[in-house]
Parts: sequence; structure tokens; C-alpha cells
Amino acid sequence: MDLQGQRVVVLGGTSGIGLATAEAAARQGAVVTVASSRRASVDHALTRLPDRCDGRVVDLTDAQAVGRLFDDLGEFTHLVYTAGEPLKLMPMDTLDLDAAWNFFTLRYFGALGAVRAVLPYLRKDGSVTLTTGTAKDRPGPGWAVAASICGAMESLTKALAVELAPVRVNVVSPGFVRSPLWSGMGEEERERMYTEVGAAIPVGRVGEVEDIARAYVFLMTEPFATGTVLTVDGGHILV
Repeated sequence: MDLQGQRVVVLGGTSGIGLATAEAAARQGAVVTVASSRRASVDHALTRLPDRCDGRVVDLTDAQAVGRLFDDLGEFTHLVYTAGEPLKLMPMDTLDLDAAWNFFTLRYFGALGAVRAVLPYLRKDGSVTLTTGTAKDRPGPGWAVAASICGAMESLTKALAVELAPVRVNVVSPGFVRSPLWSGMGEEERERMYTEVGAAIPVGRVGEVEDIARAYVFLMTEPFATGTVLTVDGGHILV
């Protein structure tokens, strides 16, 4: 099964894993709409996608704006939500509650609001694919907020899979990936982390965004998958 002629909407689809997923879906024949809060990011993404694809600028934390987006788009088959700003480690002794709230606002409540907004337009044979992460499985010091968001996304996925059936709802759980997620770190520190983490996991490297994009495409095209948490981490949670 491929995505030929199907309409796919990727919220957060203008960089990193989201853009890689949009490109992978387009290669399978999908008509892809990407959305982001930044016009420059949308314009850049469109230079990498076929002409049949389009992009929209929308604040995904604004429920009314998201509602207008889907009113305008109309019927489609698959929603992918990958939106999220770069995460920061937050040790409890210096925890910034406002920053923590902001992370939840985009990553969790943004996804929840998007799913609510798409219900009148999402085909019953379609799917929703959300994003979590392996921080929920192997949190370390400073990861309380990130791990909590990831755990919430997994629980949300399973609840929605039951409530929204026959629409399929799944979630991808990436491990360490070379992506803009880590753009808040210095280049030297970031590359050292990639090298050290990659050497310690079974596959011998950190992930690339293209590795993770394949997981989203699989969940869009696998008609028997719902409520599934698809972990793509190179075996990191095993060691």
C-alpha cells in the first residue's frame, strides 16, 4: 500500500523529522500540506517538495487558527503531528515552570487541539500519527519535563485510538536523532553527544531524520495498526 493521490497534512512539517516525513510521503505519491508558524520555514520546505504540495503558516498553539486551517483544507486522509521547539534539559533545582508549560502547550495541547479540529475533515479510513520519544522509557537527570510530555503523548494515542475508531491513531517514538531538536546546544557539544551516544547503542550510530520518517509512512500505510507505539531508537532503550 502506498500514498498515491492521498492528502497528507504534516503539522510541524517544515524541518527535521517533519520535513523528512513530508518528503517521504510525497515520494509515495501523496499530496502533502506542511504547516509551521514561520513563513521562512514554510517557503524553505516547499523548495524540497513537489509542486503538487503546499504550505501554510499557522500558530499551532492557537486553537481558532488551527480550526480555520482545516476549514480551508477540507477533506484529507492522514494527519501527522511533529511540531515542537528544541527541548532543554531542566534540572529540578533550576526548573522554569513557564518554559515547561510552553513545551506542553505546543507538543501536547497543540496535538490535542489539532486532532479535535480535524475530526470533521479526516476520512474514516485515514489516520493520525503523533510524536513521542524514548525519554519516557529512559529518563535521566533533567528530563522530567520531556519524559512527562512523552508519556502523555503515548497515553493520548491509546485513548484516541479507542475513541476515534475506525480512524487509526498511532505514535512514533524516536531515540537520539541528528535533527534541529538539539539546535540549542553548541555545535561541538552536540557532535560529541552524537558520537558518544552512537557508540553506545546496538546500531552504532544515532538516527537520521530519514530513518524516523519511514516509521511515519509505515503507520500511515499499515491498515491494521492502531494504538501502536513504534519505537525507532537503534536499540538505545535496550542498553
